Amino acid sequence: MLLGLKSWSIRSLPSSFRFLSSSPSPLPIEIPLPISPSDLESLIYRQYRAGKFHHLLPSVIATPSVLAAAACRLFSRSNPSLPPSSPAALHFSVDALAEELRQGLLDPSAHCAILVPSRKKGDSLTLPNLKLKVVVEAVRMTLEVVYEKRFATFAYGGRESIGRHTAIRYLKARVQNPTWWFRVVLRRQPFGPLHLRRLAAVLEEKVEDPALISLVKRLFDCEAIAIELGGVELGRGFPQESGLSATILNIYFDALDREIQDIRVEIQNENPMISGLVDNEEAGISYVLHKPIRVYAVRYLDEILVVTSGSKLLTMDIKDRILKFSVETLELKVDSLKTSIHSAVTEKMNFLGMELQAVPPSVLHPPMSEKAIRAKKKYLKRKAAKALELKNARETRRKNLGLKILSHLFKKLKCGHEFEFDFHIEREVREIFANWADEVVQEYFKSRENCWHWHRMLTTGDFLSLKRIRDQLPAELVESYDQFQEKVDQYMMPVQASKVIEEEERLAEEEEERKYAKRTVDDLTELKMRVNAPIQLVRRAVKLAGFTNAMGRPRPIKLLICLDDADIIKWYAGVGRRWLKFFCCCRNFKMVKTIVSYHLRFSCFLTLAEKHEVTKRQAISHYTKDLRVTDAHGLEALHFPTEKEVKMMGDKNLSDPKPVDGALTLILVRLATNESTFPCLAHFCQQTETTLYRIRLLQNRLNVDPLHENKWVQGMGAIHESFNRKCLPLCSKHASDLLLGNICLQDIDGTSFVED
Repeated sequence: MLLGLKSWSIRSLPSSFRFLSSSPSPLPIEIPLPISPSDLESLIYRQYRAGKFHHLLPSVIATPSVLAAAACRLFSRSNPSLPPSSPAALHFSVDALAEELRQGLLDPSAHCAILVPSRKKGDSLTLPNLKLKVVVEAVRMTLEVVYEKRFATFAYGGRESIGRHTAIRYLKARVQNPTWWFRVVLRRQPFGPLHLRRLAAVLEEKVEDPALISLVKRLFDCEAIAIELGGVELGRGFPQESGLSATILNIYFDALDREIQDIRVEIQNENPMISGLVDNEEAGISYVLHKPIRVYAVRYLDEILVVTSGSKLLTMDIKDRILKFSVETLELKVDSLKTSIHSAVTEKMNFLGMELQAVPPSVLHPPMSEKAIRAKKKYLKRKAAKALELKNARETRRKNLGLKILSHLFKKLKCGHEFEFDFHIEREVREIFANWADEVVQEYFKSRENCWHWHRMLTTGDFLSLKRIRDQLPAELVESYDQFQEKVDQYMMPVQASKVIEEEERLAEEEEERKYAKRTVDDLTELKMRVNAPIQLVRRAVKLAGFTNAMGRPRPIKLLICLDDADIIKWYAGVGRRWLKFFCCCRNFKMVKTIVSYHLRFSCFLTLAEKHEVTKRQAISHYTKDLRVTDAHGLEALHFPTEKEVKMMGDKNLSDPKPVDGALTLILVRLATNESTFPCLAHFCQQTETTLYRIRLLQNRLNVDPLHENKWVQGMGAIHESFNRKCLPLCSKHASDLLLGNICLQDIDGTSFVED
């Protein structure tokens, strides 16, 4: 504990607590051996006959090994720090669950619980328990194998290693010369009966299994799976989102993906790439620039972006065709006002939480400024001077060592000592001295002044150049002299050295002019995609969460004071790392680094100082700028990214990092109670030594409706309000993972919350 700081006790509550689920926890049951992914794929394809998959529910999903594999997936997600493994035991029998599924006796509604919100006019939420989550995960794994190879290449989200950052890398690397684009913006609407009938029809085209389709319908009817189209809750790790939602959406939107792919193929066939128009730099031939019209598309769950390199009329035709298919075939409600065509050059497009804009290549890769060139030359000059200084020091040490050796040998020989060697080193010594001599000569003649001096010494005032003298000398001597003069002129004449230097300078200048011409032509003929983080929205989120005051300066968050010092730092670290991972692919990532390094870091210092009633300077002195904290074992731990780590961060080549919404809008308030300990609510966690936390949501603390964009942050989602003020027991490991953002509330059994 920091000396002189005030110690806060955990908030004590006199009221009694009880589990939301009244059924007692059964004894743990051993889990069967899970099936491997390759064996699962083989098992599913054995059910493929006559172009359809038959009896997937009784033959695949209702298999104990498949259900065990689904439980292993849930266990791995709730324990990201552990290697992939299976839980030690379950609180239900997998064999009995498989038999229920096989006979069609499983009632999804009996395995759900309703969370009532803390306010009277709030909306309730239906959540499946862990047993039903295992069934849903088994269904997801099966449908993923069936449909994965059928999905379009531009369909992202809900797929292995294909997420937001993968889509952004595609936009940056593949989209050429975008001119117009538009987003297909859906109005907020639930995935209702019309969509469910359409989904059943799509499933029946590939799957011949009425029992599986009936199970999916019952999951929607009991609201164990609830999807809101056009919202901002999908793909963010919120507890109201089911693990099957992303796969369902990919299956539902697959018809639209195929329609978009047909449009792309039609445009490409109408505008083929003309062969033979390849630049021939060796022959110096310049061909006409040819940029065929192309259509690009990216879909992440229910977010769709279409980019064209053609005219606005062509883009309007493509938009009308896509909207007509979405409304008439998929029965979606499209916001026609927001689904408008924008210029890719003059207008920014918000997509996947980032800002997109088409810019010339020189904006992404700008040439060096005059100041940067001078700084580079200055650095190279200093580097050469340092290298010369080290070389002179090395030669001086070598010379002193040689003199000492020669002096020692001379004294020994003078005293009559004889040296006997078992081996001879004359050849090695000659090679060493020859190399030293060659290095000295080469270094010496690199100087133009030295060459000029030796040329003048060897050619000026020589009597052998006089004709009357040459006639009196032997022909061999005169010929040897002439050859010597030719070699002197060849290697030491300053004019030759000047010509070489001038030639090198001319080639460098021509190369610079060629690069400048190419850069100019590229700026006039090419457009690339620039991806930026929406800094204004990030700053608004920072202010809304309470990290900064009205002046934009860091401030403490007093609701965190009841937590331990380590938990406070972990919460800030979870928010900061989520932001850094999500925006690491953006060009203005440096500004996000500044927000994390300054606003979040110093808000954490101020919170710790407020807790212990000390000054900010004293808190920084105790925790250091890296926010070091001592754990329970007395060892220093680093949770918040250090300044050096933040500075060195870049694109981490991630696939689908979770946005910051879930970590930013959630605060865990630690409670103290005299009741008996509760089991940890993380999936398949057997720990009973837990700490009780109360969930506090940002929208309820601020009394703000997340659907009101003027008072909320545009594009930022929120956890369902029914989780507000709910109490959940967590072990130290899972509490730390939840605070750090390694797991989310999806990895918690929400049906077993503790109510006071």
